Amino acid sequence: MESPNQPVAAAPGPLAPPELPVGAEIPGQSPEPVGAPSPDAAAPATSAAAPLRPVVNTFSNDVIGSVQSLLGTIVIAIFVITFVVQAFQIPSQSMENTLLVGDYLLVNKLCYGGPGLGDHLMPYQKIARGDIIVFHYPVDPTQHFVKRVIGLPGDRLHMVNKRVFINGKALDEPYVHFLEPTNSRDSNSMFRDNFPRPDLYATNMEGNWLLEMHKLVEDGELIIPEGHYFAMGDNRDDSQDSRYWGFVPRENIIGRPLLIYWSVQDWDRSSSENFSSRLYHIAYAVTHIFQITRWNRTLRLIH
Repeated sequence: MESPNQPVAAAPGPLAPPELPVGAEIPGQSPEPVGAPSPDAAAPATSAAAPLRPVVNTFSNDVIGSVQSLLGTIVIAIFVITFVVQAFQIPSQSMENTLLVGDYLLVNKLCYGGPGLGDHLMPYQKIARGDIIVFHYPVDPTQHFVKRVIGLPGDRLHMVNKRVFINGKALDEPYVHFLEPTNSRDSNSMFRDNFPRPDLYATNMEGNWLLEMHKLVEDGELIIPEGHYFAMGDNRDDSQDSRYWGFVPRENIIGRPLLIYWSVQDWDRSSSENFSSRLYHIAYAVTHIFQITRWNRTLRLIH
């Protein structure tokens, strides 16, 4: 009979490892300093460190990117100016009151197209009577003129007392502006108001044009040859136009003005052309832009 206070023997099992004193070495293992990280523990710390970016390479990349962006902008601007639109300034009174001195224009260079297959594929406009055009001045192609198309290829044109007749019919011109009466009798006025006059010579007339005019006048009418246009200013009494230097060849025509994007008062017509004077006028325009701008003409479409 067992005593109730006698301890029960534990079931046999695996032996627990013997306790070792602190600092004792385990047989078969090399000693390791206390507190030293293991190789596995050190690896994550090394991989988590951010790589260093070279300052020189970063600056060079930024400069190269900026230059590429600038070159791209320049290429686009050159393409637009060459093929699409171009800005021009009106320097004379020949197109008053349609265009005034100080008007800045945007010219559509695509509207008329050019010679080649593209004219048959693209919806280009034909040059029409009454169109305002910008073109290379035939006498000096480095200059740009702006006039209105009055005569088309094949037209027969003449003027009587300032009134234009095309193929025998008077032309309706509500845009025309006159400065002088029609009864002037000096040779310059007679040539200007009753064109063509091969028997008269105007003081501001190109010499070769007088010889060419003789060959193209029949029954008092000027015959406009193919591929050429007769252009005149709206300010008929103060316009150096086809009456004085001849026709505008088709290849000289650049385009048609779209709008006046800015108009500025002609505040000093007698200013000199030296550098200091131009610099002064630029500074004046910048500092007085609100006073000299013609707001009623700015962003006006041109017809």
